[in-house]
Amino acid sequence: MSPVKVALLGMPNTGKSTLFNALSGGHAHIGNWPGITVDLSQAEIELEGGEEHKKLILVDLPGVYDLHGFSEDEAIVQRFLNQTPPDLVVIVLNASQIDRQLHLALQVRSLQLPALVALNMSDEVNRFGVNIDHSALEAGLMMQVIPISAKHKQGLELLLKIITQISYSLPEHTSNDKKNVAIEEDITKNMQSLLASAITLPHQWRDRLTRQVDSIVLHPWLGLPLFFLTMFSTFQFIYALGVPVQALLNRWLDTIGHLLIEPLVTPLHPFWQGLLIDGLYKGIGTVMVFMPVIFLFFLVIGIIEDSGYLSRAAYLMDALMERLGLDGRSFVLSLMGFGCNVPAILGTRVMRSRSLRLLSMLIIPFSLCSARLNVFLFIAFALFRPPLAATVIFSLYIVSFLAALLTAFLFKGHFISREPVVLELPPYRFPTVTQMLKRAWAEVKHFWVWSRRFIVFGVVAVWLMNNLPLGVEPASAASLSGRLGEALQPLLQPIGINPSLAVALVFGFVAKEIVLGGLAVTYGHTDHIQLGQALASELTRVQAYSFMLFTLLYTPCLSTIAAIRAESKDWYFTGLSIIWSVGLAWVSCWIFIQLVTR
Repeated sequence: MSPVKVALLGMPNTGKSTLFNALSGGHAHIGNWPGITVDLSQAEIELEGGEEHKKLILVDLPGVYDLHGFSEDEAIVQRFLNQTPPDLVVIVLNASQIDRQLHLALQVRSLQLPALVALNMSDEVNRFGVNIDHSALEAGLMMQVIPISAKHKQGLELLLKIITQISYSLPEHTSNDKKNVAIEEDITKNMQSLLASAITLPHQWRDRLTRQVDSIVLHPWLGLPLFFLTMFSTFQFIYALGVPVQALLNRWLDTIGHLLIEPLVTPLHPFWQGLLIDGLYKGIGTVMVFMPVIFLFFLVIGIIEDSGYLSRAAYLMDALMERLGLDGRSFVLSLMGFGCNVPAILGTRVMRSRSLRLLSMLIIPFSLCSARLNVFLFIAFALFRPPLAATVIFSLYIVSFLAALLTAFLFKGHFISREPVVLELPPYRFPTVTQMLKRAWAEVKHFWVWSRRFIVFGVVAVWLMNNLPLGVEPASAASLSGRLGEALQPLLQPIGINPSLAVALVFGFVAKEIVLGGLAVTYGHTDHIQLGQALASELTRVQAYSFMLFTLLYTPCLSTIAAIRAESKDWYFTGLSIIWSVGLAWVSCWIFIQLVTR
């Protein structure tokens, strides 16, 4: 029995991805579809209810405002619906903004695809004074309407039950005949009729809390200082709570190494002992120690985003970004880059203007991703006292922000865009603890799964370079790493980077996750305290900060470069991105060294 294909379709900020995660139970994976230029999130669900079990393939489509649109995301949805039409479309609408959302539902209806409406955030309509006659709405749309709250998992059992019933009633083969979206004039008339018969809207916005908070956080003079104060407090909190947890995890890994790993490899040749213990275990262990801090980072950022504050930050920055040839969406994507630059680069598809997309792709790699945060947390902890260390980390975020602004200012004349921007300001909401914990864990899991192959490759390669040719003193000037570091000294010595750090930077070009593991291998310490002491004995604070500054700004990892090449479809632009970031990194470090050593 062939699986049933169900597509989730909705506007941005309707809770569509939250619904997808709730229905998939965290078992989503990435799949590709014929004629679609990008991979889409999908999940397989077992349906019960008939004589035979059916499989349901749930596909999470990009959020779109219009099926007539010309952005990359809208084009992807159009191609999906036309070339691989689903058996059922679940249209996710925000109940509190139903007057603006019906347009998309009517467009889908005109395609004559089997569809139903999941009326999300139905628990909030009373708060905003919105009244919906569900029977009249069903009659007007000619499809079932199920009130749900994906966030609180209300109504999901009923939704899945109805999806199951529809799935078992579908014919084995659906028609692949292409249908066109109805003309705009007909859709507008239908929407006005629906609003009159099924929807009652308040005369005045009733969400008093949102109005009161926005009067402060969106204040012309207070808004931006409050945003940066929020981010500064965030890093202080993460550092204060994360460091003690790091210490406990480090002691646990060290104990495992002594009691379990070392006895297992004792019979092996010393070369293989060194490779497995000093290379793999110590390198990977050093990276694992920082997982708690990364978890806390994603947890706090998730709370800021889910509460609705992140959209306000984009709104505050929109006027400034416009002067730089960008808009608030570019700022939001840069904030997304704090987790990983790759999905932020992919997110530029929502922009219709190619110039705006290219300029955004040029600034996003300066966002301080979680892999670089790993490196900075370690070095800041090793060379600076805790209160100052958090300030050092925060200063790197400020430098990241300034590098993006400088880049946009210098290149805006070459990438000119006049595309209008639409920014949604959702109401403030209290994030659910369970949902935020799951999301933070999913991000950490994704980081580890994505990076482990690079980490294994990197730490093994660094160990081999430190220990080859055979017979030389590890990591000495006679080793391969020593020779490489010395060869790069004419370029890196003026900015305070020694040969050992130079090798870590070279492998960091493959993935920034390797930098920390490479340092652990080079200095021969899995214990982060001992490794920190080794670095502190060899580096001054000025050299350490210069190294972090260079790591922040120089060329992004290969995955990011590949994403830039795939999205820009231009090798010249990809080369420009690399050359500009490396050049800016070197000049910034040189200026820093000159300023602090005079």
